[in-house]
Amino acid sequence: MIFAIARKIHNRGAVQVTISTTSSMMVLMTSRPQCLPTAPIDFELLPRSAEVDLAGRLRVGGVDVLDAAQEFGTPLFLYDEDELRASFREAVAVFGEGVAYATKAFLTPAVARIAAQEGMSFDVSTAGEYACCRRVGVPASRLVLHGNNKQPEELRLAVEEGPQWIVVDNFDELERLTAITEELQREVNILVRANPGIEVHTHRYIATGNRDSKFGFPAWNEDANRAIEQVKKAPFLKFLGVHMHIGSFVLALDTFIKALEAAAPLFDHHHPEIFVVGGGLGMRYLNGDECPTFREWGEAITGWGRRRFPGSRILAEPGRTMVARAGITLYTVGVVQRKGGRVFVAVDGGMSDNPRPVLYGSGYEVFSASAPLALRDLTIRLVGRHCESGDTLLEEGHLPAGITVGDIVCTPVTGAYGYSMASNYNLVPRAAVVFVSGGKARITTRRETLEDLFAREVDGE
Repeated sequence: MIFAIARKIHNRGAVQVTISTTSSMMVLMTSRPQCLPTAPIDFELLPRSAEVDLAGRLRVGGVDVLDAAQEFGTPLFLYDEDELRASFREAVAVFGEGVAYATKAFLTPAVARIAAQEGMSFDVSTAGEYACCRRVGVPASRLVLHGNNKQPEELRLAVEEGPQWIVVDNFDELERLTAITEELQREVNILVRANPGIEVHTHRYIATGNRDSKFGFPAWNEDANRAIEQVKKAPFLKFLGVHMHIGSFVLALDTFIKALEAAAPLFDHHHPEIFVVGGGLGMRYLNGDECPTFREWGEAITGWGRRRFPGSRILAEPGRTMVARAGITLYTVGVVQRKGGRVFVAVDGGMSDNPRPVLYGSGYEVFSASAPLALRDLTIRLVGRHCESGDTLLEEGHLPAGITVGDIVCTPVTGAYGYSMASNYNLVPRAAVVFVSGGKARITTRRETLEDLFAREVDGE
């Protein structure tokens, strides 16, 4: 039967299939399909361990995802632990010691522990992110403190413990930090965040390097220079370098190089030891998307740095590219409703576990976990369970025509900014997080309970 499936798909021109046999199962590894909406899911969007067994069911990390959904419930964030480790190792290999994981993408004690084991530093911007890393033994010397409005207690703790460096964002913070270091008589490493003032092709909510951004000292006037001079004059602030971040989900390498060139005059004048280019590289979310690989991005940036500033270290703060592909989200279909010429498929999650489509109009694919190689010949709108008309995960997606209530569907490339941006809207408990590797699944963050929702209440029996 599985040979018939493979032959049918190949003949439709949707996907190429390679069949290999292991001692326990037959695995169909799919190469990139043509950009047809009804084509099966492109396996390059799934964790690298994704495979299809003899029963036609999807496995990730050797674990049957349908079994995982049954054991742990849905919605469920499922991560390939080996892929997480490989991504962190690649970042260290490309940029070297000091490269920092942008924890806002996805942070739990479990992922912090893994990233630390693979040699990463950590970009944190709140006391919570800082505490999460310290909780699992990450030394303060591997923490980079970020943010445009760091609270005094956050700055004080960082100065007391000695971070890798603090990225200073504005003059008010610079004054505050100078006072704290003088009071404590503690020296701290400083990077000055420069805003290059360039436009990038991304959603305006995630553009951080244009002239209308709240982040950083403008590089197009004297503010960035003045900030560096103030840092150099402060008795306990040690100027190490310049930081820059132009935005998230940027797909063009030349945009990054343009931003680097915009900051070059600061280097020519101050000769910093460190230049951190931030993160922001986009990902493939849809079958037809094109995007540079992490290594292509990293090598383009470090290569430019070696040519332009041979005496400086070029570092980065990748987030999305470390974790996005490693994660998928599993949902249970609760409603299949045909109305007004449209088919609505409602699942047991929604904007509370993935707000990106609502916030940015982000696009995703969806497929059936029990039939990942099936043609997706039914056009649907994938919606959530919340009392909100905008609670839509996919405006227009595709699933097999036989999709029905109780089926498990997956949205891939959801390892970044799903769990980390999750909410309790409508008082819906947040989903569990499960890591898979070597045929075993382990729960790293349990599902919230109704009792958890009211644990902080002090007056409300």
